[in-house]
Amino acid sequence: MASINPTYEPKQKLTPKHTLAPKQELTTKKQNIAIETNPAHELNVVQVDIPSVRDDECLIHIRATGICGSDVHFWKHGAIGDSIITQPCGLGHESAGVVIRTGKDVEGLKAGDRVALECGIPCSEPACEACRTGRYNGCPKMVFYSSPPIHGTLRRYHAHPAAWLHRIPDEMNFEEGALLEPLSVALAGIDRAGLRLGDPLVIAGAGPIGLVTLLAANAAGAAPVVILDIDENRLDMASRLVPRVRIVKVVHGAEPKEIAAAIKEKLGQEAKLTIECTGIESSIHASIYATGFGGSVFVIGVGASFQRWPFMHASFREIDIKFLFRYRETYPKAIRLVSEGLINLKPLVTHRFGLEDGRAAFEAASNPQAKAIKVQLIDD
Repeated sequence: MASINPTYEPKQKLTPKHTLAPKQELTTKKQNIAIETNPAHELNVVQVDIPSVRDDECLIHIRATGICGSDVHFWKHGAIGDSIITQPCGLGHESAGVVIRTGKDVEGLKAGDRVALECGIPCSEPACEACRTGRYNGCPKMVFYSSPPIHGTLRRYHAHPAAWLHRIPDEMNFEEGALLEPLSVALAGIDRAGLRLGDPLVIAGAGPIGLVTLLAANAAGAAPVVILDIDENRLDMASRLVPRVRIVKVVHGAEPKEIAAAIKEKLGQEAKLTIECTGIESSIHASIYATGFGGSVFVIGVGASFQRWPFMHASFREIDIKFLFRYRETYPKAIRLVSEGLINLKPLVTHRFGLEDGRAAFEAASNPQAKAIKVQLIDD
């Protein structure tokens, strides 16, 4: 069973003007800082201890971490479903970095290796059915960094189980390495949804997950493809990423059936598959109405704990409604797709901040006026 080292003790709050020490290669001479939230919905940049390394762990200098919508949600709302912020909790789980130190039992990794972090750590015990049958994302003892009370990877130094580190090739930068996490969500969704070559596809939502889903669906051969959103900036990005995609601009307050009619007109038919990436109830309604008889609506987005859907419409049309919980065995595939040039993640990073400017980074990630797609915190 992989051991974990998830806790740290805040020592001192830092201001955004804090000056970092000069770059030190393969050392931990810089102080460790992290970004955390708490039950008062504060967002703090704090000094923390550099973690010790257990026998099966590596100490990682985190070089790039993306801000996920769940990070913003924990900050603003304090909970996602039954996962609740009850004490200070470090954020972040979209990370890549360089190995600084290895535990004595670690094989296959050494100081200087560049790695992406898979942040869901299952128990890997033989008695665990989920782990034993290869569905480790369903492990009931799963530890997921940044899911309360486990601190996340949005920090300078982080100890991580070596078994859940994925070496990235030299041609892949740390920003791309961090984006392998949201790409993993998209790949798991496309795989579980059963997308096939030539399937007419609708993607509801053009946020980061919707856009990586678009990139993955394009690589998988979905055709034609429609993407919809209320944000014109995100739709412009979708057109730049995949010029052949068909755009539906959603008008605020539009009825789901009206949105569905616009989708079907743009697609030229009903969808065989709709991938819903917002979790918003009205968007799920529109997705169901836009999907043809025997088709599927696959919900990736995270929304309210309880929702009302057009049950009888879905029932009479034999529309399957499916869900996704994180991912499994996706990182090797994601690395191959990016390194082979089938998926280009680089344009997704629109805003970059240093760790000491964590509050400004989260403000950009949560403010539509900033026109951010993916905000990353970079530490050189």
